[in-house]
Amino acid sequence: MGLRLKFNVVLLIAFALGMGGIALVSRAMLEENAREEILHIAGIMMESAVAIRGYTVREIRPLLAVQIKRQFLPQTVPAYAATTNIRGLREKYPEYTYKEATLNPTNPADRATDWETTIIDHFRNNSETTELVGERVTATGPSLYMARPIQIKDPSCLACHGKIDDAPQTMLDRYGNANGFGWRLDEIVGAQLVSVPMSVPLERAEKTFWTFVFALGAVMVGIIVVLNILLHFIVVAPVKRMSAIAHEVSMGKLDVEECTPRGKDEIASLAGSFNRMRRSLDNAMKMLDE
Repeated sequence: MGLRLKFNVVLLIAFALGMGGIALVSRAMLEENAREEILHIAGIMMESAVAIRGYTVREIRPLLAVQIKRQFLPQTVPAYAATTNIRGLREKYPEYTYKEATLNPTNPADRATDWETTIIDHFRNNSETTELVGERVTATGPSLYMARPIQIKDPSCLACHGKIDDAPQTMLDRYGNANGFGWRLDEIVGAQLVSVPMSVPLERAEKTFWTFVFALGAVMVGIIVVLNILLHFIVVAPVKRMSAIAHEVSMGKLDVEECTPRGKDEIASLAGSFNRMRRSLDNAMKMLDE
């Protein structure tokens, strides 16, 4: 195995180990960044829903307080306002969802599914938990969800969801009296749920990862080529020259041209020592001839 081959084998092993380690770290970082991006988007959607709910309670409900005695207006319901506004977002991004899942809702469309009920039960059994983040598989791919409990903290909510007799007649006429009643103050009745698809950010992270790997591989190949060129001119070529001269001298040809040391490195020092040895050998042979 030649010097060049040994050098390249060691270099390739070192680069492969280094590239493997860098690839593992960079992939983990890119996936974590993608997840943080998804979580950030979910947080923005959640805060948007919270802001819409607050605006509805403060600005819309008081304006429609008189009309609701004649006709029930769902626009006064915070959950309806938040859900309707985010429904506009879903026209362009259908995979992004927001739902105020409830165990005993007035509107049947808000009734919690099995997996949503599991989250609500967790909030009910762990009152100190204010937010849950997790992942689940959907028909369109993996999705990240963010959930917050819906807790009855405002006594005015019980005007519509406490006793049936206290509820506005217009609401009973619209939804009936079978669901959405019997809520209690401080009770957790549901959960705000935001779901954000993970496929696009993860695919972008995957594409970035492979672009980085190919770019890193190209840089390493360039480094190997440059190092091989330097190895040839600094080490291999001078050593080959000295080897050829040594071969000629060993065959009795003492008049061959000497090596010309270049620079002040170890190879140049070796060439100088080789030349002195050759001259010493030449002098010794001449002395024997005399």
